[in-house]
Amino acid sequence: MDNSLDTSADQFLEKAGMLIEALPFMRCYSDKTLVVKFGGHAMGEPEYVSAFASDIALLDQVGARPVVVHGGGPQIGEMLKKLQIESNFIDGLRVTDEATISVVEMVLAGGINKALVAAITMAGARAVGISGKDGGLIMARKLLAQAKSASSAIEKVVDLGFVGEPSKINTEVLDALGEKNLIPVVAPVGGGEDGMTYNINADTAAGAISAALGATRMLMLTDVPGVLDSAGNLVSELTVSEAESLIYDGTVSGGMIPKVETCIQAVLGGAEAAVIMDGRAPHALLVELFTEHGMGTFIKPD
Repeated sequence: MDNSLDTSADQFLEKAGMLIEALPFMRCYSDKTLVVKFGGHAMGEPEYVSAFASDIALLDQVGARPVVVHGGGPQIGEMLKKLQIESNFIDGLRVTDEATISVVEMVLAGGINKALVAAITMAGARAVGISGKDGGLIMARKLLAQAKSASSAIEKVVDLGFVGEPSKINTEVLDALGEKNLIPVVAPVGGGEDGMTYNINADTAAGAISAALGATRMLMLTDVPGVLDSAGNLVSELTVSEAESLIYDGTVSGGMIPKVETCIQAVLGGAEAAVIMDGRAPHALLVELFTEHGMGTFIKPD
């Protein structure tokens, strides 16, 4: 008897079982808006980009309405270095002058955006690349940050140049693309009332878009598994109040604070829930959305 036939049959049965498990979840997300923030070092790895694009295409094929918002910090840094433009940071935030904002827009709305669009198209879906300036999608205002001086603990307001935050989201352009079954791929560059261009943190842009659309989920793909407790274990689910408490008591610290705060603001602003998850895990989106156990940290209203 050929044991390889039994092995093949077992594999097909396992795949069939996975499809049966996923089917109710697929129905659940049909015609629902899912805002997915894709960023971190996963964007620089072709295999991660390919797997992500396949996940987005599958979401589209089962009837969901994905909206992709992407970052590109490492790629911006590489291009600035090539052009010999010095990068200055204040408390981890990039100071963006006129020369830098031109490079930021070129990298985000150009190379990165179009590469993601091409990957999603190759995976079998139809995607359209836009920036926050297109159709007035993201109106921005200058972001004034608080920073401590080197000589004291006193905080002062610092001007980061052309770094902004969303002041208004015009969802009409996203709605129009969705009606034509086109997947928006958004570069987080916004236009100000002053006519200037502003670089916006991709997490912040995704949160604002999620709130404005009343998204069923905001899915924040990062380089970490999610929120960790004081013992270093993944916290699978949090209410908004619980998430705020973890920030207050210091369990959530460093770079995770703005990510959790963005999720909180998205949920309070109208999104049904938000998830922080590791975008480097193979098909992380599908595991989160189409399986019972999911992955990452799920943040929901109280």
